[in-house]
Amino acid sequence: MTKSLIEHEDFYYDINGYMVLTEKYHLQKGYCCGLGCRHCPYDFESVPEPQKSRLLEQQQPQTPPTSAPAS
Repeated sequence: MTKSLIEHEDFYYDINGYMVLTEKYHLQKGYCCGLGCRHCPYDFESVPEPQKSRLLEQQQPQTPPTSAPAS
């Protein structure tokens, strides 16, 4: 028996109308499907390279470059 998905809990629709599965949904599923899902809590472990590296890079917070201290 499959559980019905609950909008705003298991998924939501983005501004382009795509259905996006939430981190909660993925955790309940229990594994990475390898499709590069936006909210994958498994660090994209089943996604093939080089896509996996690109996705992990995009997840990292962007920090501005630090300037050298003034002398």
